[in-house]
Amino acid sequence: QLQLVESGGGLVQPGGSLRISCAVSGVTLEDYTIGWFRQAPGKEREGVACINPSDSSTYYLASVQDRFAISGDNAKNTVYLEMNSLKPEDTGVYYCAADARYGPSYYYCSGPVREEWDYWGQGTQVTVSS
Repeated sequence: QLQLVESGGGLVQPGGSLRISCAVSGVTLEDYTIGWFRQAPGKEREGVACINPSDSSTYYLASVQDRFAISGDNAKNTVYLEMNSLKPEDTGVYYCAADARYGPSYYYCSGPVREEWDYWGQGTQVTVSS
């Protein structure tokens, strides 16, 4: 059974950096696309970044394109989201998700099927505030 466990969230000042992790168990990482999603209070969940660990192809939400980096460590079955130049609007609960059907593109990560991923973690809180 595939399980996803996020970690590394916390409080960071504007302009700061944070790396969050998604540990994947029960499956081989390379068989799934992994996505990072976030939900701010009162807002819909949005796709932030996705990666296909088998070829390292990625997708990013436009507002994080030059600040965030998603990467995968197949040996550790873990996907990371490195977040730099953080802004208060980056605040939210960050979830990782996995699906073997999807690829790292706008359609699957930020588009109409972003809520239809098969597996979700419990989320980790990221707060950007001074």
